[in-house]
Amino acid sequence: MKILVLGAGATGGYFGGRMAAAGADVSFLVRPSRAERLRSGPLKIESPMGDVAVSATAVTAEAIEPNYDIVVLSCKAYDLDAAIADITPAIGSDTRILPLLNGIAHLDRLDAAFATKRVLGGLCQIAATLLADGTIRHLNQTHLLVFGPRQPDQEAVCAGLAEAIAHAAFDKRHSEVILLEMWEKWVLLAALAAATCLMRASIGDIVAAPHGAAIIREILAECVEVATAAGFAPREAALTNIRGLLTEPGSTFTASMLRDVEAGNRVEADHILGDLIARAGASNVFTPRLHTAYCHLKAYENRRQREGG
Repeated sequence: MKILVLGAGATGGYFGGRMAAAGADVSFLVRPSRAERLRSGPLKIESPMGDVAVSATAVTAEAIEPNYDIVVLSCKAYDLDAAIADITPAIGSDTRILPLLNGIAHLDRLDAAFATKRVLGGLCQIAATLLADGTIRHLNQTHLLVFGPRQPDQEAVCAGLAEAIAHAAFDKRHSEVILLEMWEKWVLLAALAAATCLMRASIGDIVAAPHGAAIIREILAECVEVATAAGFAPREAALTNIRGLLTEPGSTFTASMLRDVEAGNRVEADHILGDLIARAGASNVFTPRLHTAYCHLKAYENRRQREGG
C-alpha cells in the first residue's frame, strides 16, 4: 500500500515517520526546502515513546503522480483549501483520503472536492511540535491514530491500511464507528477550547476558581446536546472520560487553541466552535456558553487582523 502524507510537520511527520520506520511505503509531499532537508538527512522524532531517525521519501508538487492508495491529511482547518489544491494531482482512480483534522466540517469540503467515496473518517490524538531544525518533538505519551469507513465500500481499504501500518510504533485503531468517535473527540475539544480560551487558563486553574467546574460542566452539556441532536450522542464511557479530563483538580490541560492565542497565531475558531454553533442553531439547541466563547475568539481574530497579525 502506497501512502502519501501531506507535509512532514508535527502531526503528519510523526505518524508518517513511524510508519516509514516500520517498513511502510510512505512518501511526504513537502515544499522544496523541506524536501532538500529530508533528502540530506533523516526525519528525526524525539519522543518519550522512543526516538526515531528514518530516511524519508520526499516528493514535491511538480513531481507528484496519481499512484497512491492513501493520502493522509493533517493540516489546520484554515489551510484546507490550499491542502486540497496540493493533493489533487496525487489523487488517482483508487486513492482514498484520510483526514486527521478536528471537527466535522472538513468532511463536507473534501466530499465536494473529491466525492464521498474517496474520503475516509479519521482522527488523531497527539501533542507534538516541529523544532527549528526540522526535528519533531513528541511532548507526552499519547500518540493515537484512529481511522475507519464512512460507507461500506471503504471497508477493504481501511483493512488494508490497518495491515500496512500494523507494526508502526504508535497506538492505532480501525474503527467501525468512526463518525461517532470523531464527534466524541469534537465534544471534548470544543468544550476544552471554549473553557480554556475563554478563561485563558488551564483546567486546574479554572476548577480552582469560584464556579469554575460548574461553568465547564455547562459548556460540556451544550456540546453533548448538539452531538445528540445530530444523531451522535457520546457513549457513556467516553463521557465519563471527558468529564474527568475537564474537571480534574490541578490539571495543566489546555486546548492547543489557547496556546495559539497566547502565541498570537491563527486559530480554528470557526471550524471547532462556529460549526458546532451552526449545527446547534439548525437543531434548535440553545448554546449561550459556546456563543460567549466563540465571540471571545472572533474578537481575538478581529484584533489580530487589525494589528496586522
